[in-house]
Amino acid sequence: MNRNVVITGGTRGIGAGVAEVMSRSGWHVISAGVSEKEIAEFSGSKDIDLQLLDVTDDASVERLFSRFEKLDALVNCAGILLREKEYELDAFQKVIDVNLTGTMRCSLAAYPLLLASGGAIVNTASMLSFFGGPLVPAYSASKGGVAQLTKALAAKWAPDGIRVNAVAPGWIETEMTEGLRRDTSRNDTIVGRTPLNRWGQVEEVGALVNWLLSAEAGFVTGAVYPVDGGYSAV
Repeated sequence: MNRNVVITGGTRGIGAGVAEVMSRSGWHVISAGVSEKEIAEFSGSKDIDLQLLDVTDDASVERLFSRFEKLDALVNCAGILLREKEYELDAFQKVIDVNLTGTMRCSLAAYPLLLASGGAIVNTASMLSFFGGPLVPAYSASKGGVAQLTKALAAKWAPDGIRVNAVAPGWIETEMTEGLRRDTSRNDTIVGRTPLNRWGQVEEVGALVNWLLSAEAGFVTGAVYPVDGGYSAV
């Protein structure tokens, strides 16, 4: 029987990479994107089921999760950052609503299905869950919140047989980081500060997510795993 996983933010960036890894591993992947444009531009596997989802909208979330009779896993990857604009309150609230509240909103919607299946959740935290980013106060706050939310849900839902963990990516090659990689000075600083001396790949995040959702990780819950080449260790 197919194992079903919903990946929010699964049509681009890290989410799309996670979707590819999980699809190759035999999961039936439902990748949710926020717009028809994102879905139309998705260049991944034809086996991935593409759906619209706005994680800030209750009706949109309910519409997506109500269509499933069975769900085995949820991966919360939907996220945004607005850099210096995050010092404006409207922008700050928008980032929190997508990254943190959206994670909670989707987790609550998935809960009854995961309760029935004994499923699991993987959230997307960040290296900025552990230290601050002065240009992205809302992103930093939201990702710190995701890490603590992960632990809270893990403790709350453990008696229900639902495991909740998080990955905390560092500098990963995505379209979001393309400008940094093209800037020789910034690129050299980032790579030089990273003990493994390179950028991470989305597939490397996907491999960890896939493991966390597997039976091999059956005794793992409430954990936040860095995937940052050692960046947060030094």
